[in-house]
Amino acid sequence: MSGALRILRAGPLATIQDRGRPGMLRYGIGASGAMVKGAFAAAGGLLERRGSAGIEFTTTGLDFAVDCDLQAGFCGGAFRLTVNGEARNWDAAHRLEAGAVVRIAPGGWGNYGYLRLDREIATTPLLGSRSTNSVVGLGGFEGRALLAGDRLPLGEAGEEAGTECAAPAAPDDRPVRVLWGLHADLFPSVLRSRFVSTPFEISKRLDRMGVRLDNGGVFPQDRILSLVSDAVVAGDIQILGDGTPIVLMRDHQPTGGYPRIATIITADLDRFAQMRPGTFVRFEPVTLDRALAAGKGAL
Repeated sequence: MSGALRILRAGPLATIQDRGRPGMLRYGIGASGAMVKGAFAAAGGLLERRGSAGIEFTTTGLDFAVDCDLQAGFCGGAFRLTVNGEARNWDAAHRLEAGAVVRIAPGGWGNYGYLRLDREIATTPLLGSRSTNSVVGLGGFEGRALLAGDRLPLGEAGEEAGTECAAPAAPDDRPVRVLWGLHADLFPSVLRSRFVSTPFEISKRLDRMGVRLDNGGVFPQDRILSLVSDAVVAGDIQILGDGTPIVLMRDHQPTGGYPRIATIITADLDRFAQMRPGTFVRFEPVTLDRALAAGKGAL
């Protein structure tokens, strides 16, 4: 089985992603992987068979053509999909015939969408993953974001898809749940109170490495601490030297020297990742037990 997918148009953050490289942080290598893991899984769950990797694209969408027959699953955010100029349903699987031209245009919500195929994208795995970390030029297609003219080789049929996953809902106005961070006690109680009572605006300065929040002066510069660097994880909320909060995302650096006031729980990180610039977010501290229960779908 062979064939190829040809990129006709791609935004600056369109990349090949899969489940990432968990467990590699000890070697200074971030996990990467899909920004919205639930949507990535749901796109694959729409298919009878699924390759391990897919294409992640942003609000600018994606256009591509295929030179072989295949099945494709589309999910994540709200996008508008056409195949050979005909409108097709989003959050759905579609059979594409050789020569098909697919156009994905932005819709009403979400920062990230996913394309999964019923066969492998035959790029060379690196450290057990095809995920791209374009910050350091690792994995994916030549270690970079996709560009118009790229030809992605397609390989063998993917594994059986198993149980279909529900498409994630649009972000709502519920607070994003957090655990107090390693350095929370370094902040006075008045600042911790303001952190949970103040709505922060998602800024336009966001990418796969981090999302900056417009803070309205919650954290004054004269209170910011510089610490010895230690390990960080996706969801950590660092307070930078100018008082700006930044939420670390999938391509975060291995270590950081700014204080981390809180960490977004795993169950809410997908929802946060889909919040577009201009959206306001509040944070709600929860206990570790509640965070673990939420991760299991109990809360």
